[in-house]
Order: sequence, then structure tokens, then C-alpha cells
Amino acid sequence: MSAVWAGLAALIVMFDAAWWLMALCTLPSLPLIWEIATDRQSGLEMDDTHLNWFSGRMSGTAKLAEIDWVRMDTRWDFSVRTTLCLRSGKRVRLPQECTPPHRAFEEVLTSRGLTVIRHHFARF
Repeated sequence: MSAVWAGLAALIVMFDAAWWLMALCTLPSLPLIWEIATDRQSGLEMDDTHLNWFSGRMSGTAKLAEIDWVRMDTRWDFSVRTTLCLRSGKRVRLPQECTPPHRAFEEVLTSRGLTVIRHHFARF
């Protein structure tokens, strides 16, 4: 981020670029500054009976016995979305920022006896 800002400042100083245009170019970096300033924490914990997750003000828990299967969808940007499909028919989507790397997470889930179903590049 600082390299981008330094580059834009260099364009203003060295090439007399329009400051308002360079200010517009910095707008995509503002959410990152907000994340750094608020220091929002996220994570996931699993023990023998529960799966707990938290992300900012959101948190949730699910009993491992209530989880029928876990669906992992690989999206077009190669990120993986994880959904817990409960025996009651309810689906709980885990926040992406709190899930660990998907391959290691899949191994841990299968070692706990949970069924993991993978879907790659589905439209929906």
C-alpha cells in the first residue's frame, strides 16, 4: 500500500500529475487502512465436540454432531467458500476471513469424521 502511495506522490512531484486524479487512485486503498486501524480479529477453533468461529463482531458455533457434511466451493478467483450443512437442513456459511487454508482444513475435518464435498468453479 505504501508503495502505491509513494508512486502516486512521485507522479505528482515529478510529472506534475493532477492531484485530484491521484487522490481518486488512492480510494481503493482506504478499506485496507480501515482494517489496519480497527485491528479486526478473526479465527476458527475446533475441539472434540464444537466448531467455533469469529470475525469482527460476528461469531458462531456448531456442534460437530449436528454437521451432516461440509461443502467447499472453489470460486472463479480461486478462493474457497466453506458451508456447513447441518442435519436440520440449515446451511451456515463460514466467513472467509476466519477459515484456515482449505487443504489443511479439509484434512482436519475428515480426521474428525466429517464428510467434505468439493465443488470447483460452480456458477452459483
